[in-house]
Amino acid sequence: MKNLEELRKIRDEARKTMDLRGGNQRARVVVCMGTCGIAAGARDTMQAFMNALEASGAADVAVTAAGCAGFCDQEPLVEVQVQDADSVRYGKVDAEAAQRIVKEHLMQGKVVESLVFSQGA
Repeated sequence: MKNLEELRKIRDEARKTMDLRGGNQRARVVVCMGTCGIAAGARDTMQAFMNALEASGAADVAVTAAGCAGFCDQEPLVEVQVQDADSVRYGKVDAEAAQRIVKEHLMQGKVVESLVFSQGA
């Protein structure tokens, strides 16, 4: 850090990241981050969601973490919660799937049926 302006820039970036991880938004993306999820790539999945949301300009979607959901074979497992709609659970979500979920589900309101995980499936 060389000057006050650089410190302000770091602060602003940190605030943007914190806004994506919490708050009172219209939607929330919950990435399961138990040990099985992390081993399957959940950290990369979470980062992919944050990058895709930032690129889309969506400032009203929070990205948070949760523990293991108990479906290790479906990791990385992600739940999308949108106001006034049933939550949707997606399985085996990689970076490409995260981008589709942001574009289709969060931005256009269309559930990505080919990625949906159902307990009965």
